[in-house]
Amino acid sequence: MKINMKTGMVLMAVFSLFPMLTSYSGQHIPQAVIDTANKFFPGFTTENAARSPIAGLFQVSFGSNVVYMSADGRYVVDGDLIDLAQGVNLTELERKKALADVIGNIGEDSMIVFAPEQVKSTITVFTDITCPYCTKLHQEVPQLNENGVKVRYLAYPRAGIPSSVADDMASVWCADDPRQAITDAKAGLAVVQKKCPNPVSAHYALGVQVGVRGTPTIILEDGGRLGGYVPYPKLTEAAQQAHTAVIQSDAH
Repeated sequence: MKINMKTGMVLMAVFSLFPMLTSYSGQHIPQAVIDTANKFFPGFTTENAARSPIAGLFQVSFGSNVVYMSADGRYVVDGDLIDLAQGVNLTELERKKALADVIGNIGEDSMIVFAPEQVKSTITVFTDITCPYCTKLHQEVPQLNENGVKVRYLAYPRAGIPSSVADDMASVWCADDPRQAITDAKAGLAVVQKKCPNPVSAHYALGVQVGVRGTPTIILEDGGRLGGYVPYPKLTEAAQQAHTAVIQSDAH
């Protein structure tokens, strides 16, 4: 495994804390860690704090972000924690888990879902009806379904909120048949305007929170993410690998 300069600097920052470390094995998370995280990290809850593999450093996650904090709540290490013995990026694994948990907390009743009869794997896609690559991906939804991949859409109007695109996407979600409405919209047909309570703003805020930078952003079951269009054979394989990883993780 190669370690780049950024990773090396992070490791040096972590190792420089060793003289001040104290073992907290078997003890609860220090209140100072909880208080600091509540103050500085929006969306943090006490369930998202845990001991890290390094004694005296505590892992704090919020959204899909993961940082490490000293026991007194004063110092934060923002970077990747590498297990050199195993050659594993522990922070990336935790980021994926955190993102999977965030996505897992969203009910499908707020999504537009294209599901096969027999679901073998699931992807969740932040989409924009004006995005050409989102359209290209959507054209391959039938092939994805044929391969057992459930496709779940979250709204992410790239123009932000408020915007005409956000309004159109709200109308899509409010349509009598949202699946047909999003298909028509991505085919370039005019969106029939309709109003109702809708999740577009909440989906967009979630996308910002988890670091969506463009569409489509594809979230796999294990929290892995793929940016941009991915051809359906490759996407089917990635989706199945992520599903298998989740099953194996749950078994342990």
